[in-house]
Amino acid sequence: MQLIFDFRFLALLAIGGSLAGSLLCFLNGCVYIFDAYKVSCVKGIHTGKMVLRLVEAIDVYLAGTVMLIFAMGLYGLFISNVPPDVPPSMDRTLKGSSLFGMFALKERPQWMKISSLDELKTKVGHVIVMILLVKMFERSKMVTIVTGLDLLSYSVCIFLSSASLYILHNLHKNDTH
Repeated sequence: MQLIFDFRFLALLAIGGSLAGSLLCFLNGCVYIFDAYKVSCVKGIHTGKMVLRLVEAIDVYLAGTVMLIFAMGLYGLFISNVPPDVPPSMDRTLKGSSLFGMFALKERPQWMKISSLDELKTKVGHVIVMILLVKMFERSKMVTIVTGLDLLSYSVCIFLSSASLYILHNLHKNDTH
């Protein structure tokens, strides 16, 4: 039985991989930001390419955030074993949670309070929906509107995207109350 319980530490492989992927995504997002700066400020050309690069950066940052949330959720569920309702003074995860003495956490942020695998999937799912919407926005910059049907299709796409965000927000709001 102890051997089976110790297999929970295999989650460290997924945690390490997710953190490494998150770091790569954040660095790649910075490359996109730098590229957008080069396009707009250095060359002095104000085209849609700069906006497209910024949207791509947001997309990559969101992917990095998904991986970070996933890694922290797995750590909280399988390794740290701290119940979500523990007072901040007893939470050993918060001790040393600052960056060189700055940004010390007084309590766990709401998004870090993950008590089940279903809750982790829900949080990751919300960010994935945002990534899909950003991708849709990124692709919409390339759409050419020629006919009225094109404009109607484009408008319906925007409406459905907004409606999905609204529904997702309301579903999440009902879960917390």
